[in-house]
Amino acid sequence: MTVNDSIAAIVSAQQHFFHKDITKEIDFRLQQLGKLRQAVIARENDIMEALRKDLNKSEQEAFSTEIGIVYKELSFIIKNLKRWAKPKRVKTALTHVGSKGMVYPEPYGTALIIAPWNYPWQLAISPLIGALAAGNTAIVKPSELTPNVSRLITAMIEETFDPEYVASVEGGPEVSTSLLEQPLDYIFFTGSTHVGKIVMEAAAKQLTPVTLELGGKSPCIVHEDAPLALAASRIAFGKYTNAGQTCVAPDYILVHSQVKEKFISHLKDAITSFYGKEPLANPDYGRIVSEKHFDRLSGFLNNGTLRHGGNTLRDRLLIEPTVLDDITWDMPVMEEEIFGPLCPILTYDHLHEAVQAINARPKPLALYLFTENEDVQDYVLSSVSFGGGCVNDTLMHLATPFLPFGGVGESGMGSYHGEYSFHTFSHMKSVLKQTNRFDFKFRYPSKNGLGILKKLMKP
Repeated sequence: MTVNDSIAAIVSAQQHFFHKDITKEIDFRLQQLGKLRQAVIARENDIMEALRKDLNKSEQEAFSTEIGIVYKELSFIIKNLKRWAKPKRVKTALTHVGSKGMVYPEPYGTALIIAPWNYPWQLAISPLIGALAAGNTAIVKPSELTPNVSRLITAMIEETFDPEYVASVEGGPEVSTSLLEQPLDYIFFTGSTHVGKIVMEAAAKQLTPVTLELGGKSPCIVHEDAPLALAASRIAFGKYTNAGQTCVAPDYILVHSQVKEKFISHLKDAITSFYGKEPLANPDYGRIVSEKHFDRLSGFLNNGTLRHGGNTLRDRLLIEPTVLDDITWDMPVMEEEIFGPLCPILTYDHLHEAVQAINARPKPLALYLFTENEDVQDYVLSSVSFGGGCVNDTLMHLATPFLPFGGVGESGMGSYHGEYSFHTFSHMKSVLKQTNRFDFKFRYPSKNGLGILKKLMKP
């Protein structure tokens, strides 16, 4: 059997199982989410070991950014699923007196989840939770660039679920291509904007709905009134976690010219505090995922002026947390999403200059603003379009199940986390239940119908 035949058989089996209507039962969904939670708990040490092998993630980073988020997502959705899944009554228009409007959440069918390599566990399992909570069957495609996590995901899914309900399919781009050719009911993709366009093109051929979680150059503005030491610590945390390989990492810093030197000094202190004077010797400092990405990032090290870091170890795929000053918009480091531990510094004198510079480029996945001035906050938040972000922090907006996480424009479409995951993987079916106790004759062709309709539907 070829790869295409094998994948087609999985999709066919899942569609057959879905039409048995078992997944639409709320108790079944809760039972399966409970099984998933127990499987993650049982595999926690294995997950940490796999993340260490693939990306050299420390136990603290692995738990906080990969495992803990999954636990919170599971707990929150299990707790609230019954309420979300209930049909909801909506208001009745005057023209519909006697009827009752209802919205029924229903699953799409078979969902495909294509996961990336940078957070290979969390970004595969979190959307899977939403897909199962909504009542879908699911196929997970883990990233081939993190083979240890990929094998673990497949093993856990095979041990926990029947393949006609949940399956994991490993492989490279050819496997993804084959999956995208299948008659799927929903596609959830996390990855680069370039590949996102390919996914959307494939989905368009079959009119399959998609969620695209992409990336982009997420700016971080440090205004002149910001508490610089605190800002530097929070920015260093957001920038250098996972060696900068985070889709919502601050890609570059726009700092007010009057406080630039003080900010850089605090940023260097924060880096040293987190990773030591020799980060390349720190056993818990993350590595770059592949030689290809290492070489791409190394090519940026001669951009601008090196203010901190810059050392590398190619044989171990390590690049120090690095700060680059005297950066201009036309430099290579500013032409694409960095996705690594390099932090370019740009300056501005007037806030509108920073806003104009951001708005002149594709809409970012995240934006971070450090200021205690509420007028400045209001101005930036109302003037710049971005997926989500923080005021006086970084990354933390994606760690709460109460906020939707997603992009806009080139940084993606759709959102998930918490209830938003349930809605993403659900079709909201509208139903009008009409009364038979009486009938409005004016809606039918008649002499007086138009006059009554004009009164009821007047502007």
